[in-house]
Amino acid sequence: MSRALYDRIGVGYSEYRRPDERIASWIAGAIGPSRSVLNVGAGAGSYEPDRRFVVAVEPSAEMIRQRSRNAAQSIRATADRLPFRDGSFDAVLAILTIHHWSHRERGLAEMRRVARDRVVILTWDPEHPRFWLVQDYFPEMLELDRLKFPSLREIEKAIGPTEVHTLPIPADCSDGFLGAYWRRPEAYLDARVRAAISTFSRVDSAAGIARLRRDLDDGTWDDRYGALRSLPALDVGYRLVVALNGKGDQWH
Repeated sequence: MSRALYDRIGVGYSEYRRPDERIASWIAGAIGPSRSVLNVGAGAGSYEPDRRFVVAVEPSAEMIRQRSRNAAQSIRATADRLPFRDGSFDAVLAILTIHHWSHRERGLAEMRRVARDRVVILTWDPEHPRFWLVQDYFPEMLELDRLKFPSLREIEKAIGPTEVHTLPIPADCSDGFLGAYWRRPEAYLDARVRAAISTFSRVDSAAGIARLRRDLDDGTWDDRYGALRSLPALDVGYRLVVALNGKGDQWH
């Protein structure tokens, strides 16, 4: 399902899903001293660390096509059947991808199996309170995402004891995932922005976009949420989850 989805919507994806350097710094800190990294559900290669041995696993040919010439070696495979031996990599990484996996429990178990030292996952917490976009304009998205994203308890059950770190999203975040434009509501009116956000492909967004456009035009949005425009970052539910296999130091 994920492969078919991204083969269809992935065209031009890398233009709007550019790694944000602050998020990259958090991920690099979580990877720590790991010298070899497997990036599962790697897409176009966002957040793959430099100066490490990196292998990318990605099921979508369209996403692989958008990887740069200097990107890590990529293998077309799925998370639930990683073609590697136990403990093949120091760290195994998954960035905003586990909600697309058809067999996420098996995929998480596979990540743990091939990780020698740590598993690092960037995900969204389905128990986080709603933020304005899904609360006021696309409540159906919230229901879909709460079904698709595993709970933090489910992740821990699959990969072992975890550290969970809140990832505040910068106001000018360059990586255009769903919550990236929390302070820039006008961006959601752009069809190209929405095309790079997979959740929009699963709903009929016309009515919600029309309401958002109207509320921006007449000042309703700013009356409700204008205070957000002065904030440098906001917690909209994204979490960095780190599981250590007992060989590395705690990450802070």
